Amino acid sequence: MWNRRDWDDFFNIVRKPGSTHRPPRPVDLSRRNRLVPTEGYSLAELDDAGLSIEKAEFLGLPVDAGRVGSYGPNVAALREFIRSTRSRF
Repeated sequence: MWNRRDWDDFFNIVRKPGSTHRPPRPVDLSRRNRLVPTEGYSLAELDDAGLSIEKAEFLGLPVDAGRVGSYGPNVAALREFIRSTRSRF
């Protein structure tokens, strides 16, 4: 679970000069079929997008090891983010 300092560190990494692409925010469906923001991407979503935990943390993506399952739009957003950042790394 991320605390306030973790989020501050996350946004400081994202706001670095030269960082033109912001990482997508992970979301999930609630019980009432509403999208709600989550603490981070699940391990299944990272695996489906072709990312390791180390690479995700290097890119500044939040990871929530406690989440189970995979949400399709999160995987698509991760793949697009990876595609857009490949030219930088």
